[in-house]
Amino acid sequence: MTNMEKLEGGAGVDYLADERIKAQFDLEAMKIVWAGGIYNYQVSDRMARLVASDPAFRKDNRTMLDRKELFRNTLRKAAYAWKRIVELRLSEDEASKLRFFVDEPAFTDLHWGMFIPAIKGQGTEEQQKKWLPMAYRMQIIGCYAQTELGHGSNVQGLETTATFDPETDEFIINSPTLTSSKWWPGGLGKVSTHAVIYARLITDGKDHGVNGFIVQLRSLDDHLPLPGITVGDIGMKFGNGAYNTMDNGVLRFDHVRIPRDQMLMRVLQVTREGTVLQSDVPRQLLYGTMVYVRKTIVDDASSALSRAVCIATRYSVVRRQFGSQNGRETQVIDYRTQQSRLFPLLASAYAFRFVGEWLNWLYTDVTNRLQANDFSTLPEAHACTAGLKSLTTSVTADAIEECRKLCGGHGYLCSSGLPELFAVYVPACTYEGDNIVLLLQVARFLMKTVAQLPSGKLPVGTTAYMGRVEHLLQCSCDVKKAEDWLKPSIIVEAFEARSARISVACAKRLSEFSNSEEGFMELSSDLVNAAVAHCQLIVVSKFFEKLQQDIPGEGVKQQLEVLCGIYALSLLATHLGDFLSTGSIAPKQGLLANDLLRSLYSQVRPNAVALVDAFNYTDHFLGSVLGRYDGNVYPKLYEEAWKDPLNEAVVPDGYHDYIRPLLKQQVRTSRL
Repeated sequence: MTNMEKLEGGAGVDYLADERIKAQFDLEAMKIVWAGGIYNYQVSDRMARLVASDPAFRKDNRTMLDRKELFRNTLRKAAYAWKRIVELRLSEDEASKLRFFVDEPAFTDLHWGMFIPAIKGQGTEEQQKKWLPMAYRMQIIGCYAQTELGHGSNVQGLETTATFDPETDEFIINSPTLTSSKWWPGGLGKVSTHAVIYARLITDGKDHGVNGFIVQLRSLDDHLPLPGITVGDIGMKFGNGAYNTMDNGVLRFDHVRIPRDQMLMRVLQVTREGTVLQSDVPRQLLYGTMVYVRKTIVDDASSALSRAVCIATRYSVVRRQFGSQNGRETQVIDYRTQQSRLFPLLASAYAFRFVGEWLNWLYTDVTNRLQANDFSTLPEAHACTAGLKSLTTSVTADAIEECRKLCGGHGYLCSSGLPELFAVYVPACTYEGDNIVLLLQVARFLMKTVAQLPSGKLPVGTTAYMGRVEHLLQCSCDVKKAEDWLKPSIIVEAFEARSARISVACAKRLSEFSNSEEGFMELSSDLVNAAVAHCQLIVVSKFFEKLQQDIPGEGVKQQLEVLCGIYALSLLATHLGDFLSTGSIAPKQGLLANDLLRSLYSQVRPNAVALVDAFNYTDHFLGSVLGRYDGNVYPKLYEEAWKDPLNEAVVPDGYHDYIRPLLKQQVRTSRL
């Protein structure tokens, strides 16, 4: 028995043991593949067990707490987590994983994930030396204040101003309108002492666009807001528990003065005289930080999706309804309707994990190129990461809700873990770029790529297939029998043909408009579809590229090949209209793909529980009675119900005031 199994109640009965012995692959090897290597696996496993075994990180009562209790509890956990990080002298990787497994949105997410990277990416060496040591030791706590009440996606429309005063060598930060109020930044409402504020840089009456400024918000002695600053929390958000642990804030400035050297000046600089200078560092370097943030979001998507799939898969094995097998009802997971909804989501979790791995490589590649002043791949990297952020977060949000439905009525209980997981995840579809806005950015890049093809300029990176556009517009799919859909080259070419044909068709229609921007607005729905087709191709291609690597472990690669087939062919089935209308495949080939898909579902079925065990999640992290490692669902569900505060009294508090008078009323015949 492994340590994880002992931790998960392995001392009792494992009700899923019969499922686990069916596995046709090396589970330990698959865990390492999922984690991205032995080092990542060991760090992740160690931190998961550390958190799960510490009562201080308890979270099973989170959805029952009122907002003040909930927030105080989050502050306690964040402070305790930091104490443990310091005591155990954890590395940066270990500390990051510990916070991940604590699994509670907190001000620390923004401090480490946005405030520090912003200073590292946009601050000069001197600024980094001044601010980062304090931030690393948490002597100051920071957030990232960009979004305003009136502007989110349109960063260039931000209204907060930073006006240089040459007489005092200071910037005056001001909120000139109600809509210029900073609105939504996490950690801002009640905790952050400092923020990176984004404001319009104004010198000598001239607007130089948006730039970042480090601004102290609260006193380091008594935590009161500094003069000229109005700050607070924006109120309750969607769901029980969930993101209500975070103090998303509102912030207004009334002519707050800061020293000139608190403007982040790595790219743009303001001299003592008020002259604005472009530094030697190219503005494109800032894109490195954006690629980093978006790759992190894709990683988070695979984590959230895999949690939901783990819960739904284990419960689908436990739950029995209808039918009869040897006198027992049928396991829900054995119904084709359940498999056709669940297994593509399982495959998507693995697909997103591998495209996230590839984004780690892309981030390193982009960073190295930027440092060498090579910006050639930057537009493609920007479009690619924007598209993948949009695709993976939209799919994951929808998939968590689908997993809730796959768990039937019990999935609606907070104790299933799925309502809170959904509520805490859905903001990802909006933050760091609204998903539709991002897809339109991808579409704009695709249209530009198509327009440049006649010039002979070869597309790069994930758009390289566009260089074969003549072939892709004319080729026909070679599938003759269902098994042909197992060939990677056939699947990839079908996805390439679909994407190329949709993009070329959009470009052709755009060219018919005298005003290209009007055309872009008019065809925006079609352009979003073109972007989605391109992004789905990227994920399919990267899954196949993963399978070309050496993957150790008996049966591991074979299972991943099955999952890759399910991911690609379930997309083909969902978007069959695209593939048929573009002539990328023939109707009969679509039917053959469905035949193969059913066969692949049968191959996944005996491995389903082991494939979610490979995520290596503790019961603490899953936070779900339905997704328990041991499958002992019903007794625990019953036990959980009695923990609700409503059950503390047998007779409810309002009985004497409301129920008893109602029951004892003298009924009179109505005259109406």
